[in-house]
Amino acid sequence: MATGSEVLKMLLPDGGYAICGDDFDNILFLEAKPITKKQFEDGFDKYDAWKLKQDNSLIAAKTALLEKLGITADEAKLLLG
Repeated sequence: MATGSEVLKMLLPDGGYAICGDDFDNILFLEAKPITKKQFEDGFDKYDAWKLKQDNSLIAAKTALLEKLGITADEAKLLLG
């Protein structure tokens, strides 16, 4: 299950807030446009699908780059390690 900070990263990717715990009442909107309690609570249900999409996009980008370079993931690790 997602944490409150993970949900906020999804809903407000540019930051501008502070949170302590997973409770809406503990969010301080410092520079971000405030969201509603409903948006925050609904975010917990949407997080897993959003995170999976983000992870898949990252995998696709890495795969495309490796193909462009003509190397395998293991070869890339050797270069970076």
